[in-house]
Amino acid sequence: MRFLPVFLDLQAGAVLLVGAGDLARAKLRLLISTGARIRWYATDGDHDVSGVEPAALQRIELADGDPLDADLTGVVAIVCAGAGDAGPVMSARARAVGLPVNVMDDLSHSTFIFPAIVDRGDVVVAVGTGGSSPVVARRVRERIEAALPASIGDLASFIGRWRKSVHNRIPEFPLHRRFWERVVDGPIGALVLAGRTDEAETALKNIRDASAFAGAQQTGKGEGSVTLVGAGPGDPDLLTLKALRALQ
Repeated sequence: MRFLPVFLDLQAGAVLLVGAGDLARAKLRLLISTGARIRWYATDGDHDVSGVEPAALQRIELADGDPLDADLTGVVAIVCAGAGDAGPVMSARARAVGLPVNVMDDLSHSTFIFPAIVDRGDVVVAVGTGGSSPVVARRVRERIEAALPASIGDLASFIGRWRKSVHNRIPEFPLHRRFWERVVDGPIGALVLAGRTDEAETALKNIRDASAFAGAQQTGKGEGSVTLVGAGPGDPDLLTLKALRALQ
């Protein structure tokens, strides 16, 4: 494993984007989704921001001049996409000052790469192949997307909101994980995944003894459920993603 999967906080500074055309615009959209501040040097002079939300435009600086002379103060990463000959030179500048740099489709000049991403809000899955086969990474991502509930990020957010409060009620540290495992795997987690967050919060509030809930052993057979799955005209390839998850 050459590249260690890490998550970089791009809101800690500005991202320098160098490049033009569809490749640069695709990276621009991705960077916007992270909430990053972006300084974009369009190497062809065309800062095409059509389709970008007005609120996001406030975080984009459309820079003029030569990116090789760019001030790197406050920059946390450099991304080159459709940058041509400027890519390797920007890579050298980044390495000289210890900045992470990605030159699209050029591993030899990159210190980080972009994985295939499954974005479910607070739950993000990154799939990489070390840059050797983006197609394989995309296929793996598609399988993960099919398996993960669309609302799994809501469950993570739900736990994040309640985590401190619950931990204050459970003095025994080892029981923290047990508590949340029971929430995730039990009726409360199912309510959140079904979009019934208010009911889930009520159920969580009604747990009077959090330590007992966390330490309780499951006894007997749990209550089961039946899911009716239809295949429309009879073709199993036409199953919905929700039906596929139920079968899995």
